[in-house]
Amino acid sequence: MKTIKLTSDTKKNILEDLLKRSPNNYSEFEGVVQGVLENVRKNKDQAIFEYTKKFDGADINATNIKVTEAEIAAAYEEVDSSLVEIIRKAITKISAFHEKQRQNSWFDSDAKGIILGQKVTPIEKAGVYVPGGKAAYPSSVLMNVIPAKVAGVERIIMVTPPNKEGKVTSTTLVAAKEAGVTDVYKVGGAQAIAALAFGTESIPKVDKIVGPGNIYVALAKKAVYGHVSIDSIAGPSEILVLADETASPHFVAADLLSQAEHDEMASAILITTSEKLAKEVTKEIDGYLPKLSRREILEKSLDNYGYILVADNMDDAIDAANEIASEHLEIVTKDPFQTMTKIKNAGAIFLGEYASEPLGDYFAGPNHVLPTNGTAKFFSALSVDDFIKKSSIISYSREALEEIHNDIEQFAKAEQLTAHANSIAVRFE
Repeated sequence: MKTIKLTSDTKKNILEDLLKRSPNNYSEFEGVVQGVLENVRKNKDQAIFEYTKKFDGADINATNIKVTEAEIAAAYEEVDSSLVEIIRKAITKISAFHEKQRQNSWFDSDAKGIILGQKVTPIEKAGVYVPGGKAAYPSSVLMNVIPAKVAGVERIIMVTPPNKEGKVTSTTLVAAKEAGVTDVYKVGGAQAIAALAFGTESIPKVDKIVGPGNIYVALAKKAVYGHVSIDSIAGPSEILVLADETASPHFVAADLLSQAEHDEMASAILITTSEKLAKEVTKEIDGYLPKLSRREILEKSLDNYGYILVADNMDDAIDAANEIASEHLEIVTKDPFQTMTKIKNAGAIFLGEYASEPLGDYFAGPNHVLPTNGTAKFFSALSVDDFIKKSSIISYSREALEEIHNDIEQFAKAEQLTAHANSIAVRFE
């Protein structure tokens, strides 16, 4: 990791460096992705089968593209029963948190006969993309599916790439079954996003697509936005630890590494007011690396996007944290709750030395699908809100409309929309 004095110039340089990881900067892949989308839109299942053979080496057809109940039962046999119980415990906690996000329809009325309100309706079909192979994360299945279930989505369609034998990762299937996925289809990559966005003979078109994936998946989601809704265009994982002299260097180093191990593009940043802590964290990281299984990825991630920033004071440190707007923000200061009140931009905020980031990944309850690459300045974590629609309700009596009809007509005429004005005026001729 690079240890740097925090100044306005170094902050600007780091922000520019981090933004290079955004999927929006990989335009060279957009042509390939667009070709896949158009092929699937035109040739539907046939294109899906050909891409799956080409990229995954699996012989998939109309008879085996959908995961069967027998395959799900076999998956349960392969997954340790203790892990199944842990998944169930996690579902309970994640569900309880998201239940608090539920919104209800509401109506207001008055004596003149005016009724105004908002009708909340879940979307009908949600599509969930789940990576396969080494990047199979059952926790991500839970985080994407449970908000949809709590919102009341009737059909949740999951897509995930198979292995060469045409099988789906067992832990992924178990998590999908436990969380309440309706159907699982064996397809990955940009072609899976196209299938969900446009529909094929086997895979139904959905209303919204959520879930993480590689650059091709991210760009495909970006391209189909408008045909369907999407959650976000996710970039590489990132963590920022905001710490003072009271923080444990042993804990801070471990937490930075917890995100750096995701991939070589992941970002791990420590901003601290303590030069002593900065030096000790560097030593701790050097001590951890030989013991960790993903050492090669960790070292490249830290070399590319790992920073320790030493600030003159906590106000400067907080200002930098708000500018970076990290996906995960840990606050390990003398009074983390007080520090938190000054934070404006972060995907998820972890307070105190025992609120380590993996707690949020797996078990605490809040969603771990979070905005990346500075988008926490205007995006939020995945939630029940992502799976509902809000319709405005308006009802007026003649008496109520009569009081304001002249105002509406004048407003419409000011915009030269005489048909608008006439629509109101004819009711009082």
